[in-house]
This record gives sequence, C-alpha cells and structure tokens, in this order.
Amino acid sequence: MKITGYNRVKPLLAGVLLTWAAWGYAQSVTVPSAKEWAAMTPEQQVERRADLRRQLKDATPQEREAFRKQLRESLQDMDPQARKALMNKARDAWKTMTPEQREKFKAERAQQIKSLSPEERHALVEQRQAMLEKLTPEERAALRAKLPIK
Repeated sequence: MKITGYNRVKPLLAGVLLTWAAWGYAQSVTVPSAKEWAAMTPEQQVERRADLRRQLKDATPQEREAFRKQLRESLQDMDPQARKALMNKARDAWKTMTPEQREKFKAERAQQIKSLSPEERHALVEQRQAMLEKLTPEERAALRAKLPIK
C-alpha cells in the first residue's frame, strides 16, 4: 500500500531537516580574530567572553573541541612578538585583578576542567603539549621560570 500524502510531504520534511542542520551549523561557536579582539574595549571583551562561555556551555562536545582547535591554531599562527604581546596583556590584566577576583577566576577554571570528560581532559593535555612544542626555546624557558615549584 502506497502512502501518497507522505510522499508529498517527504521533500518538505527533508528541507526542514536540512534547514535545522544548517541553522545548527551556523550557530557553532567561532573564535574571534586577534585583530577583532584587540579592537574591542575591555568592557566589550568581558561581554564577548561571557557570551562565548554561554555558547560553549550549550555547545556539543564536538563543537567545544572544534572551538578549542580553532583557538589553538589561531594562537599558533601568531608570530612570536604578537604572542608575547598577548601574554603581556594577559599578565597585566592578572596583575590588576584583586585577590578575590583571582581566586574566583581560579575556581571557575578548576570547575571547567572538572566538568570535562576524561577524553576531553586528555585531549586538553595533548593540545597544551602541542602548543608548548610550537613555542620558541626562549618562550619555553620564560614559561618554565614562571611556573610554581611543587
């Protein structure tokens, strides 16, 4: 027995599914470019950072992984001077934080790490190792000198 009504609706359903899929793909979290980020005011950066965190919280593990990969690649593609300037800016921002803000930041980051699956944590370790391999010997030495001794 042939269902003719379904056969007429099938192309419409396929179109709706493709539209939903395309909408979901368009909603994936994108990494802002370094130039775009540098052009933002500190207030805009705080707002954008919060927006990114919300998007990543709602994203699938694959979307979060794609975001981290894109971010890592954008950092690796930076020349050493630009990376150094970015590190200095982050260091200056850290220095301007109050001790309470620092503790809050540390707690949030620890919670983010704890919320990752074991596979995601393993991938994060591998990503960090890959980033360290891309650093110049001077950058690695400077980073090593700043690490706390445990």
